[in-house]
Amino acid sequence: VGLDTFRPVTAAELERHELHSERYEVSPAAWGRIRPARRVLAVGTTTVRVLESLARGAPLAGRTDLFVTPGFEFRRVDSLLTNFHLPRSTLLALVMAFCGVEETRSLYRLAIDERYRFYSFGDAMLIR
Repeated sequence: VGLDTFRPVTAAELERHELHSERYEVSPAAWGRIRPARRVLAVGTTTVRVLESLARGAPLAGRTDLFVTPGFEFRRVDSLLTNFHLPRSTLLALVMAFCGVEETRSLYRLAIDERYRFYSFGDAMLIR
């Protein structure tokens, strides 16, 4: 995970935000099991970026600069375990892409009402 992960979105339009790349490496054996799997649970947003990059033909090792925002078409990941992320973050944009903007807003209102903790050492959610 790169430090840029925690840099807030400052661009007026999300698509104009410059997203960092992250280095990754996946073994051929692991990808050989993940690629044909019926269901894939990604643990963390970096894992989503890597698996979705591989699903688009990326090599098994390298850097991903895949920017997952609302409207993104997921090809490999269908469940996500992740933290509650801070507003104006690319991580929250990825969550919104995964479960929808309005559903995410509803989930976050509930999390605030229930006093869940946000950020890296806070509470987590499973999205299917």
